[in-house]
Amino acid sequence: MQDPIERTEPDESAAATSLPKTAAETSPENPWPLQLLSRNLKSYIDRAPATWVEGQIIELNKRANASYITLRDVDAEISLSLTVWSTVMNRLELPLERGARVVAQVKPDFWVKTGRLSMQTRDIRPVGIGDLLARIERLRQALAAEGLFREDRKLPLPLLPNRIGLITGRNSDAMKDVIRNASLRWPAVVFEVREVAVQGVNAVAEVTRALAQLDAMPEVDVIVIARGGGSLEDLLPFSHEDLVRAVSAAQTPVVSAIGHEADRPLLDEVADLRASTPTDAAKRIVPDVGEELQRIGAARAQLRRIVDLTVGREMERLNHIRSRPVLAAPETMVDLRQQDVSRLRERALSCITSEVRRDTDRIAYLRAQVRALSPQNTLDRGYAVVQLADGSVVREAAAVPGDARLRIRVAVGELAATAAAPAEEKPGA
Repeated sequence: MQDPIERTEPDESAAATSLPKTAAETSPENPWPLQLLSRNLKSYIDRAPATWVEGQIIELNKRANASYITLRDVDAEISLSLTVWSTVMNRLELPLERGARVVAQVKPDFWVKTGRLSMQTRDIRPVGIGDLLARIERLRQALAAEGLFREDRKLPLPLLPNRIGLITGRNSDAMKDVIRNASLRWPAVVFEVREVAVQGVNAVAEVTRALAQLDAMPEVDVIVIARGGGSLEDLLPFSHEDLVRAVSAAQTPVVSAIGHEADRPLLDEVADLRASTPTDAAKRIVPDVGEELQRIGAARAQLRRIVDLTVGREMERLNHIRSRPVLAAPETMVDLRQQDVSRLRERALSCITSEVRRDTDRIAYLRAQVRALSPQNTLDRGYAVVQLADGSVVREAAAVPGDARLRIRVAVGELAATAAAPAEEKPGA
């Protein structure tokens, strides 16, 4: 022992030997007397308070004044022996039996003379169905408040799973029902089976472990937890909080197929799909091959009808279009357009010709005006132009000096001349 233990008052002989004060100070050379250890243990254990515990009775031996009960934990392989005196047992309305679930107020008691530790039972009460249902209901409300049962958390099941994980009892009828009915509906179905305990203290741990294994397999598309019904006590593992939370955290859709209509376990609430029985689960996880073939046939027939109807309707529209005059004699449309083109071309040519003629007449008129005003035209009428040697035109005879060289331009060609002295003008001329 390492912890300090309060010792009882030593007698005079023990005090004389100066014993160690604590168990940690003892040694082979200076040990404690056995009675000192026993009395210290007795003092230490007597200070422990009474405790209420819950478990299942697996052994019950009745004696004259006492009953000896072996109580096992409901979730683990842990047992504890209890001593129940007849005064406590006599307070029960109904006698206890093996397999009953009870709560008991126990307090440890250490017998100094024999060194034996026993659990003295001050009160014991059977856990009734109503108590179990009340506990499940409280847990149901707590988990629902967390949102574990919300519909938007539930995963949809695949139309045709690649592989189905099945968690069920060892060689159970539930396993046979699921596999047989699923195979009848879809012969190519493949199962990944995990046979576990589906009741008792190991059920929660084994089902949770199998669920984790199947959830980690990528080829498993849906997981079925199946059991063929049972009493409320037998189905308690499927309302255990650890299992419910494990199903809620699973990434693969989970189907609950417990097969108990009277009292639904919490697994039904958290599962992505609840099946009333294992047989119902088989019908829900795989489609019926016959029904699917009928649906495919009906779909093909409907598709064929739609195609035929569409083709017929388009053929009627095509025939209607082909019956129009423009398509009966398509060259008519070309001829009409050719006539339009010819008419427009002639009109354009006529317009251009008229414009050219008008402009030609206008040019001739302008040419005649220009010619009428030109010096050449004056010369053609017999006039001449007299220029000096520098090219200047003579307009007055007095401006021409005597003997000046002159150029006389007539209608055709030029003449050279010399200016003579101007004659005197006669009076009255």
